[in-house]
Amino acid sequence: MKIVVALGGNALTSKKGRGDYKSTIDSLKKISIILADLVKKKHSIVITHGSGPQAGALLLQNELSKKKVPVMPLDVLDAEVQGQLGYMIEQTLLNTLNEHRLKRSVVTLLTQVLVDKKDPSFRKPSKPVGPFYTKKQVSKMKKKGFVYKEDSGRGYRRFVASPYPLEIVEAKTIKNLVKKGIIVIATGGGGIPVYKKEGMLVGVEAVIDKDLASSVLAKQVKADVLLLVTSIDKVYLNFRKKNQKGLNKVKLKEAVTYLDEGHFAEGSMAPKIRSAIEFIKNGGKKVIITDPGNISKAVSGLAGTIIVK
Repeated sequence: MKIVVALGGNALTSKKGRGDYKSTIDSLKKISIILADLVKKKHSIVITHGSGPQAGALLLQNELSKKKVPVMPLDVLDAEVQGQLGYMIEQTLLNTLNEHRLKRSVVTLLTQVLVDKKDPSFRKPSKPVGPFYTKKQVSKMKKKGFVYKEDSGRGYRRFVASPYPLEIVEAKTIKNLVKKGIIVIATGGGGIPVYKKEGMLVGVEAVIDKDLASSVLAKQVKADVLLLVTSIDKVYLNFRKKNQKGLNKVKLKEAVTYLDEGHFAEGSMAPKIRSAIEFIKNGGKKVIITDPGNISKAVSGLAGTIIVK
C-alpha cells in the first residue's frame, strides 16, 4: 500500500513547542520507529511535514542579522527549512531502519508547489509568520510593503498569502523514486510556492498549507492512503466540550457536512478535513487522521478517524 504520511508539528517538536535541535531529534526518533514499522509491513511511504517553529526561527534569524547578512525572501526560507528538517528526518529514519535491519534508501527532495499568482489570498494575506513586533516597530517596517496585523492580542506579526496548491512540480520524480522502493521526504512545510510567468517558474513570498499540499501530492503520486498525523487520537465533534463525540469512520458526504456546519476550527482541524475531502474527491481511497502513537493501529483500521468515499 502506498501511503503519504503528513507529519504535523507535534511529530517534530516537544510538547512545549520548541523547535530546537535536541527536542526535534528526540521527537523524530520516536516517530521513526513507527515509520519503520510501516516499512516492515511492506508499505511504500512518502513523508511530508510541517515546519512552524523552524520556519519562525529562520524568519527571526533573517530579521536579527539583516544589518550584516543579506535578507532572503520567504520562498528561499521555505527551501531552507525543507533542507534543514529533511536532513534531520532522513538521517534519523535511516538510522532507525538500519537498527531494524531494513535496507531502504531515504532521500529528501526540495519541492516546488505551483500556485496561481491571481489567487485571492495574495490580495488578503491571512497567514501569520515570524516574530512579534510592537506597534512602533511596525510603523517603521510598513514602508517595506509587507502586511502587518495584530495577532490574538500578542503583538503584531507579518501576514502573508496562503495560496491554494495546484500541483507539485517534482511529482513525477517522486513517483519514480517510490517505484524504485525509495522513501521520499517531500513538500516540507507545504513546499516552495512558485508560479509560472511566460513559461518560467518564479518563486513567490507565501506559505502553503502543509495538509493541502500533502493532499495534492498524494493525488499526483496515486497514493492509496493519506495519513494526517496530528496531536489528537481522532477527529472530534464539539471538541473539548462536555458533549464531544469522537468520529471513527466517516463517509465523504458526512465530512463535507461537518465542515460546512463549522465543526472544525481554522488553523486546527479544518485544513485537515478539507485536505481529506480533496483527496477522496480526486480518487483517493482513504484518509486517516490520528496521533503518532496510534498510527499502526489506525493503518489497520483499529484507531483514529478514517474517511472514505
